[in-house]
Amino acid sequence: MAFWFFRGLGKGIVTTRYPKAIDPWTSALPTPPAFHSDRLTIALVDRLIEVCPSRALAREHNELIFDVGACSACERCVQEGAGAVEHSGVFELASTRREHLLKRVHIGRGSA
Repeated sequence: MAFWFFRGLGKGIVTTRYPKAIDPWTSALPTPPAFHSDRLTIALVDRLIEVCPSRALAREHNELIFDVGACSACERCVQEGAGAVEHSGVFELASTRREHLLKRVHIGRGSA
C-alpha cells in the first residue's frame, strides 16, 4: 500500500478520478431526509426536533433549519413525518463550506 502512495506522490497524483457510473449498491445507503414544505406544520416540526438524536433539526419562527452535516440518517424523522418527510436518496454530501450544509425549509402550513 505504501508503495502505491509514494508512487502516486512521486508522479504528482494525489487522488483518483471520480467514478463515471454510480454503483448499484448505493441504493441501499441511508440518506438524509427531504422535507415537503407544503406538508409541514409547526407542531410536526417541533415533534421532528424532539425525535432527532443528532440535533440536526431546529426551528426559527416559520422555518425548519436542517443541518445536513449533523444528520446521521437514522430515519426517525421519516418515521415520524407522516408523508411530510421522505428519504432524499442523496448520499454525496461533500461541501467546501460548512454553511452549505445548513438548509432552511419554510413551514408551509403554519400552526395548522
